[in-house]
Amino acid sequence: MAKVAFLGLGVMGYPMAGHLKVKGGHDVTVYNRTAEKAEKWVAEFGGTAAPTPRAAAEGCDFVFACVGNDDDLRSVTLGADGAFHGMKAGAVFVDNTTASAEIARELAAAAAERGFSSLDAPVSGGQAGAENGALTVMVGGDETAYAAAEPVIQSFARMVGLMGPAGAGQLTKMVNQICIAGLVEGLAEAIHFARTAGLDVEKVIGVISKGAAQSWQMENRWKTMDAGKFDFGFAVDWMRKDLSILLAEARRNGASLPVTALVDQFYADVQKMGGRRWDTSSLIARLEKK
Repeated sequence: MAKVAFLGLGVMGYPMAGHLKVKGGHDVTVYNRTAEKAEKWVAEFGGTAAPTPRAAAEGCDFVFACVGNDDDLRSVTLGADGAFHGMKAGAVFVDNTTASAEIARELAAAAAERGFSSLDAPVSGGQAGAENGALTVMVGGDETAYAAAEPVIQSFARMVGLMGPAGAGQLTKMVNQICIAGLVEGLAEAIHFARTAGLDVEKVIGVISKGAAQSWQMENRWKTMDAGKFDFGFAVDWMRKDLSILLAEARRNGASLPVTALVDQFYADVQKMGGRRWDTSSLIARLEKK
């Protein structure tokens, strides 16, 4: 059992922290910007709530964070009451936020100056993966810190892997989102085409899902796409945030991402349709808009 802090109890962080307490058996202290959410978590799982990230991190072996973006991350780590001001030497900070590779490297350097380690460890699997403790975790950072943190991360993970030095976890998450963007648009167009051609979508998917066209998106999203149901899952707003980060990185490193850039604009169309909180599979809605 380790002494653990978790900063950020959103739709992902709330169940992830719960798995650290229940499945992992760790001594967990939580912090959330809205204190009522932290108190609700404590009432459900036990553990304790702290008034600031710094207070939550004090004396902990591992400090996890899952917040919104780079600025939120700086606030909970390097801000006046940030966790980095309370972490002890030898501890490990594990950032599960989907953020930039730049902030990952910045935090790794800041942690090293203070005598502890920082790992960028974004996750994939969405809200369902977080709730079921079946996330994929892509880690960047020091091998020794990773070896110490990996058994703790396993509390909410199905797959954990060290991708390389600081920033490599975030870069790997960008690769993940590039794949998803193209797959979802392809599936949306395929279902739209099948309908327009007068085919039975269920029969079509039943056949092609057993061949080379098969994907997680097809298996898990075709039914709700066909039914026009999108009030769940990974929100369009979140996907556009992720795409913005990776497209900025592509501009820096020179990668050409024409399809991803196009799908980003398609998601902008969905936002204009009122689908900011719809699941990413809602790309089909813009194709069938009357």
